[in-house]
Amino acid sequence: MKPFVMIPTYNEKENIADLINKILGLKIKNLHIVVVDDNSPDGTWRIAQKISKNKKNVHLLLRKTKRGRGYAGKDGFVYCLKHNADVIIEMDADLSHDPKYIPLMLKELDSADLVLGSRRVKGSNEIGRGIIRRAITYFANLYIRLLLGLKVKDCNSGYRCFKREVLEKISPEKLESKGPAIIQEVLFKAYLKGFKIKEIPITFVNRIKGSSKLGVKQLAIGYFMVLKLKMQHIFEEM
Repeated sequence: MKPFVMIPTYNEKENIADLINKILGLKIKNLHIVVVDDNSPDGTWRIAQKISKNKKNVHLLLRKTKRGRGYAGKDGFVYCLKHNADVIIEMDADLSHDPKYIPLMLKELDSADLVLGSRRVKGSNEIGRGIIRRAITYFANLYIRLLLGLKVKDCNSGYRCFKREVLEKISPEKLESKGPAIIQEVLFKAYLKGFKIKEIPITFVNRIKGSSKLGVKQLAIGYFMVLKLKMQHIFEEM
């Protein structure tokens, strides 16, 4: 097995080195890390580049055009496939996703095609998130589940582990989302392709360092993209 951990980044200089070290500390055989950075003004990419010079299994994909979570995710997936990844793990850079769950995710691929780190299944937990943020997440998740017909309980989780064939069937180079809605787009397309999706409980810890890039504008664009995905699916069936 050749697993790749794909980490989209933008202004995460306070977290990226710690995250990379935690992942490497798992001592997973043949594991590679790809930092997909949108030319962060704070120099996140320089930190990743410095580490990559000493660690041959750490890679930097520096993006200077078409910035955005969606574009970064798309390019990151394509990079992993081109470098012969058998498994691709996607996670955030802000340390909200604990790398300790990666070995379990890899193990669960024995009975699933896509394993998702969930905040909505029994045994999961959230730390450091206020009631308003939790409410927004809850109703956003409900909207996505009802509109797209997904059976997944946490449709907003960006902590996921894919078998190679899932992304090959989805064709990441054709993904349309420019922003965070890429999470729902990939999930929906995997669901439509009939892949088995499994959720495992995680403890989600709200970022301590740095600032969130997800604002009202990004949320609104994301909701519209979900609606667009539904409309596309309806017209394809007609």
